Amino acid sequence: MTQMTPIRDDYTLSQSQIDTYLARIGMARPVQADLQSLTQLHRAHLLTFPFEALDAFMGWPSGFTPAAAFDKMVLQRRGGWCFEMNGLFGAVLQGLGFRVTRLCGGVHREMLGDMAVGNHLTLRVDLDRPYLAEVGVADAIFEPVPLALGPIRQRGFDFEITEADGGWLRFNNHPQGIARSFDFRPDHADEEAMTAAHAWLMQDPGSPFTNALAVMRHTEDGYVALQNDQLRRVTSGKVFEGQVTGAAHLAEILETVFDLDVPKPEDIWARVQSRVRSEAA
Repeated sequence: MTQMTPIRDDYTLSQSQIDTYLARIGMARPVQADLQSLTQLHRAHLLTFPFEALDAFMGWPSGFTPAAAFDKMVLQRRGGWCFEMNGLFGAVLQGLGFRVTRLCGGVHREMLGDMAVGNHLTLRVDLDRPYLAEVGVADAIFEPVPLALGPIRQRGFDFEITEADGGWLRFNNHPQGIARSFDFRPDHADEEAMTAAHAWLMQDPGSPFTNALAVMRHTEDGYVALQNDQLRRVTSGKVFEGQVTGAAHLAEILETVFDLDVPKPEDIWARVQSRVRSEAA
């Protein structure tokens, strides 16, 4: 088993914050830090919190630490992206007695090379064996999986962990997934690289998150994805597509479909329209 790297003290949460988080996802404190509890927490987190990168898209400030994610996601009824979703989840697990390592990964490293390393945070949880806990790839696994090579099937979607170059492992998303893959190593923790990538993704004009609205939420049988003005409901066998028709419609979708309390939806809609016009030009 690879050596665990403990979560830094400034990335932990208080027991009071953990109780508030558990109330938000509708779960009691687990009796044991075991696979059953991890699986229940993983599912409940994904059914409660959407993936959303509104801060990057709108130029709103966003913190990197689990405490900042707690304030935004739990107290303000927002979602988050991988640094926030996996960051908050990992800090909660650590506070509940799980052995957690924050792993520095790279989405689309197969295409971008090592410059991608740091653009994704994922989690290793050590129980009877290492498990991959991943709540930050918006349309990927619904439950934790053994951190081992091989195929994975959940809710009718097919995933796989394979070997990649340079000693990396590659999590391959299902064929309809928006993020095709991310690479990671079971013992590679690099907070500095992730902090730098977070800043770039938040601010740089070349960041995919500054250029498109992205909101996604898991359901029991699939997920719902909003990309700019396109809304998709995806299960393993069907894809339902629709279009957002205006600011009021967007506000309704954010509230009723994604359960988000988002400020100034009319400003979000104006930026979406600007991006759609720019892409059409």
